[in-house]
Amino acid sequence: MTELSARWSAAATAAGATGTAAIAAAGRDLLDRWGEPQRHYHTVDHLAAVLVVVDGQADHADRPDLVRLAVWFHDAVYDPRAAGDANERASAALATATLTGLGVPPDAVAEVARLVLLTAGHGATPDDRDGALLCDADLAVLARPAADYDRYAAAVRREYAHVPDELFRAGRGAVLRHLLDLPALYRLPVLARDWEAPARANLGRELAALAVTG
Repeated sequence: MTELSARWSAAATAAGATGTAAIAAAGRDLLDRWGEPQRHYHTVDHLAAVLVVVDGQADHADRPDLVRLAVWFHDAVYDPRAAGDANERASAALATATLTGLGVPPDAVAEVARLVLLTAGHGATPDDRDGALLCDADLAVLARPAADYDRYAAAVRREYAHVPDELFRAGRGAVLRHLLDLPALYRLPVLARDWEAPARANLGRELAALAVTG
């Protein structure tokens, strides 16, 4: 947690945040949110994994520190019972309020909020370098080896334990089909080269399994 807190403070400061104590308090609040008990996949581990990808591909972003801040906020509000893009909208609103309170310039605040909202559908365009990096990093789990992917899918199911199987299969299937219908899952060529094929294979495999269990 200490390393993550330091990374939060560095990104916030680089974006123009001021006040060491206030920055630290905001970081603690975010980590508390990522540690909420209803989370099984959207946890601190997911936060850290997405940050690793962003750090590794930061040269492909125009404003990498804003992408890092968007990572911190993109699932900061996470209620599995929320409808549609309510979580992303609430997370963007939290980013706006928090970063404004820390003195981050309005244009940077607006960009972080825009990036957070992109994660609702992962519809960044290839010419949106910051959006592309965020969306690619958020979807990195899809390209993991099959066993890792299956653990991810099982964790998502636990987050939706309140949803009956039939309804879950329908909703999850719609999500998977939306992803498969995207022209490309990954926009950065360096990531797409290695990730696109295994991600599509994993998605197709899960979709087929949902149909079989139905």
